[in-house]
Amino acid sequence: MRWDLLFDDLEARLDQEQRDEERALALEEERLRLGRMGLRDRFAGMSRAIHDDLAAFIRVELRTGATLAIRPSAFGRDWMSADQLDGDRSGRHCIVPFDAIAAVLAGPALLERSLAPLDEVPSSLTDRMGLAFPLRDLSRRRAAVHVLTESGRVHGTIDRVARDHLDLALHPAGTPRREREVQGYRIVPLDRVMLVSFGPQN
Repeated sequence: MRWDLLFDDLEARLDQEQRDEERALALEEERLRLGRMGLRDRFAGMSRAIHDDLAAFIRVELRTGATLAIRPSAFGRDWMSADQLDGDRSGRHCIVPFDAIAAVLAGPALLERSLAPLDEVPSSLTDRMGLAFPLRDLSRRRAAVHVLTESGRVHGTIDRVARDHLDLALHPAGTPRREREVQGYRIVPLDRVMLVSFGPQN
């Protein structure tokens, strides 16, 4: 009888130790997973969380102090494209470099969803493309854009995009880029670009 009690006690202790070890392993794996998460991953999680709610958005504060209400649509290596939903910019599209973001203003539910594990999917070509890629596309399409930097906001057309900077021809909003309309040129380092917006009302 005493042997039975002893073995039952040993078995219970071994079971408890195994559960404790598994719990500690799971906690360590979760710490490692969270330690590998980047801002891009957090945005992807939030984007997935608001996907089906057309009224939902993510509020972002840029390093300039400006705040945006956005719905992300695509993610590159160091940027995201999004629809702007705030004020007079509603309906515009924008490109936001992750380095330009000072803070994400998220509530508890969105914050929690941003930490959820992402499905392991093969990375697409867009995932690996840097900021220069979407800017070159805008340049090729001769799209009128607003470029926000820490020193202000300017309007024009991107003439070309080099490795680490772009050339912007400045002209009044609502007019096409023609030489007679161009009021000047700016060479803007890509690491100074906080936001590029384009589309309706440009």
